[in-house]
Amino acid sequence: MEEASREEKWQAKVSAILTKTKPDQIWPLFTDFFNLNKWLPTLGTCHGVHGNNGELGCIRFCSGSSIGSNGVTSAVGWSKEKLVAIDPVERVMRYEIVESNIGFESYVSTVKISPCGEVEDIDGCVIEWSFTVDPVRGLSLDNLVKKYEKALGVIAKNMEEALTRGESSFKSC
Repeated sequence: MEEASREEKWQAKVSAILTKTKPDQIWPLFTDFFNLNKWLPTLGTCHGVHGNNGELGCIRFCSGSSIGSNGVTSAVGWSKEKLVAIDPVERVMRYEIVESNIGFESYVSTVKISPCGEVEDIDGCVIEWSFTVDPVRGLSLDNLVKKYEKALGVIAKNMEEALTRGESSFKSC
């Protein structure tokens, strides 16, 4: 009977469009799995704890402050995340949280980087970040999606600025 009362998993996808960089420029920055904190300043720490950076089965430890749904910065949250799939041709990677103190259970996330439109050799790409997770106590799916949108916007902006050494630009393709 307990199984019937369990909530369905939350699933969502957020995306960011970059107009000045190509997928092949952005992809290596995401596959630098042990260094996400370079692009997301709220992560105070991100480093490898198992395996080789960017290789299947490697595990990273990430920690940083988290802003609660009430807008107040909460205690430091941490997670250990394992890279479970990587496809450099399609530019898709998948990772899962194997341990954390942030309330995520059965968490799997996928990042895909695609050209902006059908032509590979023009500037522009789309970063899609999707996740599937058991419902998180004290948080709504809408609030979680907003956190992901904000984080991906910061990551994309910082990556594009680093690659172009100029102002980033986000618009629709």
